[in-house]
Amino acid sequence: MTKPSDHTDAKQGRQAAIVIAVSGLLSVFAPALTRLLGAGTRVEMLFYLISLAGFIWSLVVTWKLWQKTKDK
Repeated sequence: MTKPSDHTDAKQGRQAAIVIAVSGLLSVFAPALTRLLGAGTRVEMLFYLISLAGFIWSLVVTWKLWQKTKDK
């Protein structure tokens, strides 16, 4: 039988994977989004910073998850 912590770990891993994918797509499509919205360079940089924050967040989450599960 699986433990509740296994489900929590799997959920955290899926969340980190989704954030990584969305952050990557945002960083790739940031120039097109700013052109589509008619926004300036500042908005594009904001998109890049949001993407960077997502990557850093997912790095921290996966690091904690790895540390938690490495002794199992």
